[in-house]
Amino acid sequence: MSEKLLVVPIGRPLPSYRIYLLDAHAHGEPVQLGAEGELYIGGVCVARGYLNRPELTAERFLPDPFSDNPAARMYRTGDRARYLSDGNLVFLGRTDQQIKIRGFRIEPGEIEARLVEHPQVHEAVVQSYGNGSDARLVAYVVTNQGHSFAQDLRTYLSEILPNYMVPAAYVCLPSLPLTPNGKLDRRVLPAPNDKAFAHQQFEAPQGEMEEKLADIWRELLGIDRISRHDNFFALGGHSLLVVRLLAQLRHIGFDTTVREVFDAPTLAILASTLICYKVVAIPPNLITTDITEITPEMLPLITLSQADINAIIAQVPGGLANIQDIYGLAPLQSGILFHHIKAKRGDPYLLVSRIEFTNRTTLKRYADVLQQVINRHDIYRTVFIWEGLSQPAQVVLQQVPPLLTEVTLDNADESVLEQLNHYFDPRHYWLDLTQAPILRLMAAPTFDDSWIAMQLMHHIIGDHSTLEKMEAEVNAIIDGRIEMLTSGPGCN
Repeated sequence: MSEKLLVVPIGRPLPSYRIYLLDAHAHGEPVQLGAEGELYIGGVCVARGYLNRPELTAERFLPDPFSDNPAARMYRTGDRARYLSDGNLVFLGRTDQQIKIRGFRIEPGEIEARLVEHPQVHEAVVQSYGNGSDARLVAYVVTNQGHSFAQDLRTYLSEILPNYMVPAAYVCLPSLPLTPNGKLDRRVLPAPNDKAFAHQQFEAPQGEMEEKLADIWRELLGIDRISRHDNFFALGGHSLLVVRLLAQLRHIGFDTTVREVFDAPTLAILASTLICYKVVAIPPNLITTDITEITPEMLPLITLSQADINAIIAQVPGGLANIQDIYGLAPLQSGILFHHIKAKRGDPYLLVSRIEFTNRTTLKRYADVLQQVINRHDIYRTVFIWEGLSQPAQVVLQQVPPLLTEVTLDNADESVLEQLNHYFDPRHYWLDLTQAPILRLMAAPTFDDSWIAMQLMHHIIGDHSTLEKMEAEVNAIIDGRIEMLTSGPGCN
């Protein structure tokens, strides 16, 4: 089996970027192809440093010994990587064992130092267990205790560390496993079992509500034995799992709120808050292709006057015939729009991605596929109109212009990437939310006939999860797996 099937690469540097893989044990010399090294980044993309943190700047931003420019610097990322034979990089982890869980960067050494301060703990190792949203911190402790004392350790750490640094599980070991060289062998550390979690005194769940809730907890937390007195968060639950918990409850006909889960995290008390889930009926869309006017009665999801509606029609390219639906903004969208309007310069909610294509044909293929995704989903064909209205409205269009714009650049002193980065910098570039699509590709050719594109999307129509789902659809279409694409409300 080839290495391409065993690992997922993180790509290769764009033009004007320089990547160095250096050996920390050989005075910073480049490693051989395929060997592991620490990743350094050089080139014009390197920032000036960390704001008001001179010590960290001196540690991370170093002189670039491989550049002809004596003032050039390189950034020490702290990431470990290696090159594949095709020139792509593979991420191997962190040099400092730094862990990132649910957006928090965690230094395990800080937790380990606190654990060994406990009188019953002789040695401690903390590492991440699981992937993605299921990742959790697990502490391995060497102790003379003949039984697990996860609850004691959790209570102890909760008093001195923030919640996101408190491990979910505590595995007691007689000693830490070592390699023949006497180093910690992390690969053989055992997976946490039921005894590693902070259980309360066991009492079986009682009644239908508690039993169904316990079944969901077992699936979400990966724990077999659930007591009716157990605490969801003490067993490793967190805010992302709360969202999944609510979704699964609704699937079996029950409901509660996020606030109730945080206020009543024990199984028995939370079960008492469950109510029957009522499905909210979405009113049918009364705007059809054969209508000759839109009236207030045709818009059940927003309250607008006829004057408001006429103002919207006048601002939409194509007028009445190009309007598919009109409704109000969600609370989060209202807040984003407020900051968008008030921004004197730039846009704090503009999401920018940079993509390199080998040639114009590849770029066009990607743009055509992305246009298909836009045509499938209402949100990508939505504009936001507020001028002359009693309240802002989002308007779904039947058709939108092509998302690809080929940009002409004229500054020979800067690379294409530098010019695109400067022009579409969210600190001064403003995306017009009244003009569709709000997902755009702005591309320019390089000297070697490759193309660099800036993919612009406003946060008012999506976030990181949206981008991941969009990318999955793009890949499915490119690979011919059309049957995998979902259909339903909002999809054509």
